[in-house]
Amino acid sequence: MSLDPTGLAYAVAGLATLVAAVLPRLLAQRPLSLPIVFVAVGAVVFALVEALPTPDPIRHETVAVHLTEVVVIVSLMGAGLALDRPVGWRRWRTTWRLLGITMPLTVVAVALLGGWLLGLGAAAAVLLAAALAPTDPVLATEVQVGEPTDEADGEDEARFALTSEAGLNDGLAFPFTYAAIAIAAAGAAPGGWLAEWLAVDVLWRLAAGIAVGYAVGWVLRALFFSRPAEDVGLAERAEGFIALTGVSLAYGTAELAQGYGFVAVFVCACTVRAAERAHGRHRVLHAHVEQLERLLTVVLLVLIGGAVGRGILAGVSVAEVVLALAVLLVVRPVAGWLGLSRGRTGHAERGVIASFGVRGIGSLYYLAYGLSEADVPGAEQLWRVTVLVVVGSVVLHGVTAGPVMRWLDRRREATAVARHGDPERAPSTAT
Repeated sequence: MSLDPTGLAYAVAGLATLVAAVLPRLLAQRPLSLPIVFVAVGAVVFALVEALPTPDPIRHETVAVHLTEVVVIVSLMGAGLALDRPVGWRRWRTTWRLLGITMPLTVVAVALLGGWLLGLGAAAAVLLAAALAPTDPVLATEVQVGEPTDEADGEDEARFALTSEAGLNDGLAFPFTYAAIAIAAAGAAPGGWLAEWLAVDVLWRLAAGIAVGYAVGWVLRALFFSRPAEDVGLAERAEGFIALTGVSLAYGTAELAQGYGFVAVFVCACTVRAAERAHGRHRVLHAHVEQLERLLTVVLLVLIGGAVGRGILAGVSVAEVVLALAVLLVVRPVAGWLGLSRGRTGHAERGVIASFGVRGIGSLYYLAYGLSEADVPGAEQLWRVTVLVVVGSVVLHGVTAGPVMRWLDRRREATAVARHGDPERAPSTAT
């Protein structure tokens, strides 16, 4: 008797959701992460059960674009709501360094490696660099801030920097993706596309995303967190709807305005979070987003594992493995260290931030989007390398994140005891 693929898919999804609800607590003190488990489960299930359809991102291009898009959008809302530190030039200076120095250095390095090691053309090399440049807010929960608190400066610098960086660079990778699309259409000569790219894809789309995100966040804040709204109970038991409204309205409006929806969602979340920082509803709002994010992430992680189990990495070359290792072990750590070399972080904090540039769902989205918008040669190789980097990041950072962050916390507490005799007064940075 053959298995019904529809029923089997629902059963697997239900079991995965149940495990996602209980697994994080079981793995809390172990060098193993939820993403590792679900990628492995997906690989095993799809390798053994032939009745399940193959999750091929090339064959199912539209599904790949929109599924990864939804997961990133929800995770960006969660990241913005979790941040306690108000936005500011000095307060966020570590973030600005990561965005303004580390990310461009990463793009240049990966593009050069793609051309040198893999022989990629200009468009393919830039698209690969754009896909692998952003860090990920989806798979990096072990190195990011937790739920919202009442303390505006209570976050340690490493977790804050990695969370805020991931929240913003998922949108800032878009200009590089559009550059790859423009190169594929007009050729590598900048005279045919550079001026329009700077005016539209960099200046206008970024400005529109920021403006729309702030406007939507301000409206939601006025509707649900103002004194009149509290008096009539507009937000009472509506936190889930507020979260969905923020995600959908900010992203949709920004896209209609030809802006960057990812940027709009994160800015919207930060704007909402700025309303009465001690308000207990922020924690409930974040919890709703976190549960939705975890559910969507489980689905996508199982599908990534399924793609691996069905052979997306078949035929991987030594050069591709070398490039993936270089991105994870050399490019990001070196670019991160250079970006932070004159910042406020101590050596320990700087090393952790530089090393934990987790690659994940955002990389899959940008690659899927770029390939859907332009005729870029070598799609199979680009997918192979990107999935190799993402799976490598899941394993490497999933195993090391917990122990390293606990070591950093102990180091910070030891510094507090040495300075003040009180571990509760631990500084935000560790030397």
